[in-house]
Amino acid sequence: MKVLKTYNLSIGYRFNRGEDKILHKHIELELYSGEITCLLGPNGSGKSTLIRTFSGFQPALGGDLFIDAKSISQYKPKELARLLSVVLTEHPNVGNMTVYAMVAFGRSPYTGFLGHLNKTDRGVIEKALTNAGIPELRNRQFHSLSDGEKQKVFIAKSLAQETPLMFLDEPTAFLDFPSKVEILQLLRKTAWDQQKAVLLSTHDLNLALQFADKIWLMGSNKPIVTGVPEDLVLSGKFGSYFDHKNISFDKISGMFTFGAATRRAIIVSGQHVKLDWLRKALQRKGYEVLNAEDTSVHIMIRLTSDQQNFKLKSNGLNKIFSNIEDVITTVEHAPPL
Repeated sequence: MKVLKTYNLSIGYRFNRGEDKILHKHIELELYSGEITCLLGPNGSGKSTLIRTFSGFQPALGGDLFIDAKSISQYKPKELARLLSVVLTEHPNVGNMTVYAMVAFGRSPYTGFLGHLNKTDRGVIEKALTNAGIPELRNRQFHSLSDGEKQKVFIAKSLAQETPLMFLDEPTAFLDFPSKVEILQLLRKTAWDQQKAVLLSTHDLNLALQFADKIWLMGSNKPIVTGVPEDLVLSGKFGSYFDHKNISFDKISGMFTFGAATRRAIIVSGQHVKLDWLRKALQRKGYEVLNAEDTSVHIMIRLTSDQQNFKLKSNGLNKIFSNIEDVITTVEHAPPL
């Protein structure tokens, strides 16, 4: 179900002297319940500005944004707080507050001025702690948590807010790799199981390709492009938003490559996971890797018949290697032709 739609939206900054700096205009976007959407783009492309505009933290410079078929400008703050929750990059200083108290803040749109929690509120908080995977942290001081645990607390707070929309600005920033994966798994499960529309910005491009139902691509002086990850990759649009000098996106491997080959060509013949990693190692060292035989190329590597070792052939030299490091060392010391 469609829960958010923009109409000819313009985003940017409004200065005190009455001037506007428009980052993007004519924006036509839609968010659907049950989907996780990743917002990708280089620094300065407007990702945080878009999320802050969607959240009502800064005004649109043109056009309109509709949530549940109603303009965001027509909602009162308390009404909006029941429709969308936001996790920003900056973490507030909350002193000695416990995790439970932090998550309980998510109930503020429902508890009134005094913040009294009733039985329903406490049940929602318990469920949020459980769904975020942190029930054992309820009595911990927030400041004592790791970065990954803190992010889970903020997600639990958003879950306790019970909104159909969740916006997160770089929720995986500063986390180690396992924690990044945990956060994205949690957000995907939240979107799918609770039918929420989850929008997050991130610089983790490879993880976005694996976790996103939809991707929005933003670039300076480029229109916002949307689609499922696989279509954006196959069309070349994904790579075009990140290709840079000596950086390009390989549609076959789904990875970015860095720099052109600067050393001799080497043939790696066959298909096997070991050969795939050998190709990566050779390319990392600056070699041009070919798959087909070429009489002008004098170094060929394939697997032995039992597929356990590497077999290198070069100008009468035939050697067997058990690991990639030894292959690379031999190639680097091979005499030039």
